[in-house]
Amino acid sequence: MGKDVIIACDFNSKEETLAFLDKFSGKKPYVKIGMELFYAEGPAIVQELKARGHQIFLDLKLHDIPNTVKKAMAVLSRLDVDMVNLHAAGTRAMMEGALEGVTRPDGSRPLVIAVTQLTSTSQERMAEELLISAPLDETVMHYAANAAQAGLDGVVCAPLEAGKVHQRCGGSFLTVTPGIRFADGEKGDQVRVTTPAQAKELGSDYIVVGRPITQAADPVAAYQRCVEEFVG
Repeated sequence: MGKDVIIACDFNSKEETLAFLDKFSGKKPYVKIGMELFYAEGPAIVQELKARGHQIFLDLKLHDIPNTVKKAMAVLSRLDVDMVNLHAAGTRAMMEGALEGVTRPDGSRPLVIAVTQLTSTSQERMAEELLISAPLDETVMHYAANAAQAGLDGVVCAPLEAGKVHQRCGGSFLTVTPGIRFADGEKGDQVRVTTPAQAKELGSDYIVVGRPITQAADPVAAYQRCVEEFVG
């Protein structure tokens, strides 16, 4: 599976989203639909973007009891998205339930990936607020191993962790990495960040890029810059 750049469409309306995507007249970029847009517009926005030819990563980060996640994933699978995610902290039983629910009658399903630790999380916050005393890297690797054992396709992790995840879980286990910024850009509220070129070197399979593209003066040029740096 080839590397790709996923644009985080963190908008709060259909109109704003379509106005942004209308700028792309050539290749239809892979897009991420997160909570903000999905809760504002519902499943219809997914269906519309699919009809326009976009691949979609539906980023809702499910985390509940196994049966609830299984049933929710069964509903989401009908939207024909290409990738969905959940929190690895929900345990292997929850991840296994998600896989069962998201698999369609014909056996097809989207890629299912697990969030290990959010890129806004630091070692200090983990220890002081979540009472997780294990080192951040160790926690991420343990969550990734649980996801692999549950049969998931990969994890969301920081680019700096991608290589270690591949070492622990295998080269075909996908790493989807947010926290991407250009070398000359602002970090915003993310703590663990790298450039597209660095993410490529570190072994990321997909990078998720939001504000450096969506808030750029020329979003298409920023997207193309990401593709050139990451895919080559």
